[in-house]
Amino acid sequence: MNAYFYKLHLSCIILLRSYLKGGEIGYNWIMSIVVNWIVSGMGILITSYVLPGVHVEGFVTALKVAIVLGIVNAIIKPILIILTLPINILTLGLFTFVINALLILLTANFVSGFSVDSFIWALLFSLVLSVINSVLQQLVHSE
Repeated sequence: MNAYFYKLHLSCIILLRSYLKGGEIGYNWIMSIVVNWIVSGMGILITSYVLPGVHVEGFVTALKVAIVLGIVNAIIKPILIILTLPINILTLGLFTFVINALLILLTANFVSGFSVDSFIWALLFSLVLSVINSVLQQLVHSE
């Protein structure tokens, strides 16, 4: 599994370099992605320490969770939001929390070393993670 993520990370960097013309702007853009990825991994690790129902083996596993969760949120979440739009409107957007919890449970199935005990813990994980990531992003990007 580690080799797969290494190849994925390496291929993403090669792909980004092929689309960028190089120079300072391209380097800053790649570094911004890497910094956001590391901050997300730290947020996942901190959240797992706060919540007893969420288990992460280590920082490398947290980085894997950040990648998989980012991909799942980018691809599957918009489709689920559109498909559940009527119930989302009826609940005034609260059903989005349910979708987030389900996506975290899906991520837990893909990443070994990351487990969530129940749906309630996944729901709490999504809420606490958003707060912790928000605070960490403010600390990192405050200039």
